[in-house]
Amino acid sequence: MEREEADFVARHPKSQQLAQEAKEGLLSGVPMPWMVRWPGAFPLFVDKAQGSSFVCADGHSYVDFCLGDTGAMTGHSVEALSTAVGRQLKRGLTTMLPTADAQWVANNLSERFGLPKWQFAMTATDANRFVLRFARHLTKRPKIVVHDWCYHGTVDETLVVLDADGRTVSRPGAIGPQVDPGLTTVAVPFNDLYAMEEALASGDIACVLMEPALTNIGIVLPKDGYVQGVRELTRKYDALLIIDETHTICAGPGGCTREWSIDPDFVVIGKTIGGGIPVAAYGMSAEIARRLEALMVGHDLDVSGVGGTLTGSALAMSAMKATLSSSLLENDFEQTIGLAKSWAEGVKSVCTEFDLDWHVQQLGCRAEYWFCPPPANGAQAAASVNPELEAYLHLAALNRGILLTPFHNMALFSVFHKIDDVDKHTGVFRDCIAAIAS
Repeated sequence: MEREEADFVARHPKSQQLAQEAKEGLLSGVPMPWMVRWPGAFPLFVDKAQGSSFVCADGHSYVDFCLGDTGAMTGHSVEALSTAVGRQLKRGLTTMLPTADAQWVANNLSERFGLPKWQFAMTATDANRFVLRFARHLTKRPKIVVHDWCYHGTVDETLVVLDADGRTVSRPGAIGPQVDPGLTTVAVPFNDLYAMEEALASGDIACVLMEPALTNIGIVLPKDGYVQGVRELTRKYDALLIIDETHTICAGPGGCTREWSIDPDFVVIGKTIGGGIPVAAYGMSAEIARRLEALMVGHDLDVSGVGGTLTGSALAMSAMKATLSSSLLENDFEQTIGLAKSWAEGVKSVCTEFDLDWHVQQLGCRAEYWFCPPPANGAQAAASVNPELEAYLHLAALNRGILLTPFHNMALFSVFHKIDDVDKHTGVFRDCIAAIAS
């Protein structure tokens, strides 16, 4: 690790200088707090990004397996998006009035996810907040259910875990929650239908907000029948089911909702459907839409807690139309899922060679290796984290021209990636393990 740290500093004098200068005007020298969590003595500064790669300020090129943590899953600087956004720049970006693109986007999302009515937001965090408000209004119930160690953006009441006594408490690192999250939220372990039913049976649960597979604590796949079991339980206890597809869109054009025939009451999707432009959307069933449209009148609609001045802007709609019409299509996923499979097989081959009891999880075009057998829930996933080993593998890969998703040992694939990128990672991964073994 010491050798890798020294190599990183030696290779990136311009990034080091930029990082030092940035401390004068930026908190911790970065525009967003998570950017300090990359490996290395300072953040890598990016000069440009194209397709599946980027070039740093020091002129080094990198294979990008992070892709903006899904935000650039369709690739960097995609021509269709650049053209559409450039054209919209000359036609006006925001008027707080609808454009024809909005209906096109809604129709496309309906075809993908099977839900007939849609609304928009700036981020998936906002979309989740809005849908939770709707759920509480419709059910007249105060609490929500989420999974232990889940992640749904920076929604305060979802930043929770179960403590040693089984109580719902703030997740480690969560800053300044307004209230004790146990007042608003019940956390249950992923893949535990008994715990889910116990929570729902209380009668005060408005909804279950869930990823069909956990992704932010690492890829934790559902056991056979788990997601459908949750759907049946929510109907049994008259709670609403919200599926957050922001990361699990990697499973296919309609995410896990379509791939696994989930039939939720709401779907939330953000990041990737704008190709890098900040956008999000949430869809709902016909029955939910019928009930909510009664709210879409009245003098106080603008202070409902749902909205945002730049939400649904002409720029956002043009970006989503361009992205959805040219990317995230069936043939795209055939290619990218195949690449993820090859990446996983490459990692497995190295683990077998060195007799490591490590494992790889794959969800569509996303794959990740674990330093343990695949976990069944978020707590097991959190317990398996090895910060020192993870930091070494990330930094060693970065020094050899590969960027992995931070906070995970994860790779996400775009249509711009090639099998050569996969083979490069397999070789680098083997070299890193060999260095440890020696």
